[in-house]
Amino acid sequence: MAGGLALLGAGGVAGSAITHQRLAQEAARTEATRAQAQRELNAIAARVGELQAQANRLNALGERLTRMGGLKDGEFDFQRPVGVGGDGEVRDMRKAELGTSLDGLARTLGTAGEQLTVLDSLLTDRQLSMDAVPSRVPVLNSYVTSGFGNRADPIVGGGEFHKGIDFSANTGDPVLAVADGVVSFVGVRSGYGNVVEIDHGNGYVTRYAHNSRLERRQGELVRAGEEIAKAGSTGRSTGAHVHLEVWQDGRVVNPRPFLQGALRG
Repeated sequence: MAGGLALLGAGGVAGSAITHQRLAQEAARTEATRAQAQRELNAIAARVGELQAQANRLNALGERLTRMGGLKDGEFDFQRPVGVGGDGEVRDMRKAELGTSLDGLARTLGTAGEQLTVLDSLLTDRQLSMDAVPSRVPVLNSYVTSGFGNRADPIVGGGEFHKGIDFSANTGDPVLAVADGVVSFVGVRSGYGNVVEIDHGNGYVTRYAHNSRLERRQGELVRAGEEIAKAGSTGRSTGAHVHLEVWQDGRVVNPRPFLQGALRG
């Protein structure tokens, strides 16, 4: 009888050991499954993060293109979610389906990015071309005192052809570049006094005359609106003013059509 009890006890211990082993194996499988699921989740999260970064870049590019294109406020709102809907039956999405959806979204974002990049290049080129065309006044808070064309000579009388537009100014007022370009001449020209000339690289050259001081050197790059000289009355002049000429393909032209309503007087 004692032997039987010992046998039963040994059997119980063995059974318990097997049970613990099975539980340990099940726990290990569960942990492995959980770890695999977590790795897949982390991979999806990383993919979503990449797509979100790409979407943010496209949003920023879209907003900049909206401004460059002169679109009205609210015409394109890149912060507002797009309205969607549907009445289909909702079901659990399989991992393969999610992966396919993410791949499709990546392709869509990639195509949109390529298209926006091309548009960005086109608009940038257009903006650079616009910035290189004379379209601003050479002195702020001023008005035209003498226009382009035939006029009575203000010094000795008689008729003369005035090659530019004169703007009212005080000695020392900033003289501003009317477009982007490279300074092609700095010095004295007969009748013009102290002169700055800017080559805009597209057949246009602008001349700013009668300055009291020149502040640029030949070869310097200047942007529209940057100061290039101080107004004055050097050369053939009756008083302080800014004389602006526009030359197109080697021929002097009337500056007025280029200034896009910026003129006063």
